Amino acid sequence: MAEAVMTKPVPAAGAGAAPLLAVQGLEGWYGESHVLHGITFDVKPGEVVTLLGRNGAGKTTTLRAIIGILGKRKGSIRYDGTETIAMASRNIAKLGLGYVPEERGIFSSLSVYENLMLPPRVKPGGMTVEQIYTLFPNLKERSGSQGTKLSGGEQQMLAIGRILRTGAKLILLDEPTEGLAPVIVQQIGRTIARLKSEGYTIILVEQNFRFAQTVADRHFVVEQGRVIDMIPNAELDANIDKLHTYLGV
Repeated sequence: MAEAVMTKPVPAAGAGAAPLLAVQGLEGWYGESHVLHGITFDVKPGEVVTLLGRNGAGKTTTLRAIIGILGKRKGSIRYDGTETIAMASRNIAKLGLGYVPEERGIFSSLSVYENLMLPPRVKPGGMTVEQIYTLFPNLKERSGSQGTKLSGGEQQMLAIGRILRTGAKLILLDEPTEGLAPVIVQQIGRTIARLKSEGYTIILVEQNFRFAQTVADRHFVVEQGRVIDMIPNAELDANIDKLHTYLGV
């Protein structure tokens, strides 16, 4: 599909501020497979933005490229003014980026508390365990339980909480509501809203655009490894037919 003209954004969180994250001409590969073909978008401080698109469009690959765990990438990724395209993932994390993968990465041999304590702090200002327990009371009740004995929703809370303890201020969330009960989806939505209110910046990969509409400022549509459109959240309903076409629903 030909690249569409980007819609002009409306004022949102961080409007007028320099981007916290600026991705320009990002290309990426899995082995010999060329997956990203010039991804370009930016995120302002305090924004929640989504990457929307069909399966295989390149959304998760984009997150993996940003955090530095994609095998080969080129282009430009600037976080808070620092170019990260050539940096190792551990050094990118130390700048204040955190990644919550779709598979969550909970360690079965560790308790909930041990899982929370596993990642090192990368920046000052991370949440304490008690603050995380306040955010996710289920985790406090299950703090001694084996991590993989939790429900899917509790494992998602644990994966998010673990990153919040590190001090990361830009959070990459990959499909956080996938397969979860509606009541847990609502809790995840309230969590994202609270984090946004506390100054966190979030990039959300999400298939459920109705959920995304409840939390995001802007939506970037990804197709065949490119960003082909940007829809401000306030204009999502007016563009719903176009979005359905993009997503094939």
